[in-house]
Amino acid sequence: MIELTKINRAEAFRYMGLREEPPENISSLADECESRLISAASPKFHWVYADISENSGDVVTLSGYRLVLRGKDISEHLSGCFGAALLCATLGDGVDKLLRTVQAEDMAKAVTVDAFASTAVEQVCDIAEKEIEERFAEKFTTWRFSPGYGDFPLECQGDFLGAVNAMRTVGVCVTEGGLLTPTKSVTAVIGISETEVPRKHRGCGTCSIRDKCNFRKNGGHCNE
Repeated sequence: MIELTKINRAEAFRYMGLREEPPENISSLADECESRLISAASPKFHWVYADISENSGDVVTLSGYRLVLRGKDISEHLSGCFGAALLCATLGDGVDKLLRTVQAEDMAKAVTVDAFASTAVEQVCDIAEKEIEERFAEKFTTWRFSPGYGDFPLECQGDFLGAVNAMRTVGVCVTEGGLLTPTKSVTAVIGISETEVPRKHRGCGTCSIRDKCNFRKNGGHCNE
């Protein structure tokens, strides 16, 4: 388990659709919600490495794993890569319990905790990604690409979690609908290459929540 002591407030406020410095009452609410979230969270991640045995342009086969990565987008993402890191990160079920509690208390708290939790799990992914980059310091890596982006289907989540032994290592499961539990959990693929990988623009077109994203509703975006 890793430790989170601070949440990126600027990112959390962006999840809430706030594009400017929030008013004092929101900042005070954020103080409370951040503190409760950090206390409730049990952030963990686990990743495994897999050789890529074949990339046909719409199917990526991994050596030694049942998991098959399907879709033109993930195939393009891994173009030129000899291997991939399969990552699962989570904040733990304590955050789900906190979300249920604050939903019963106050919807403003619920929205704030949810935004801070979404930011926090991405911070956990950032820590994991840094570890992967350090492990393959002599190689080149892609940015992380998750099931649900573009045409990379959520249906692979079960096999994905099996590949990283997620239930045992980080306590993450998947529902029949392909949703992860605990809810503040992420799976992602990071490609590894012998040569520099073009850092393609992470546009809204590849995002699984583009139709309900607060950033887009407010004219913004979350990509770099």
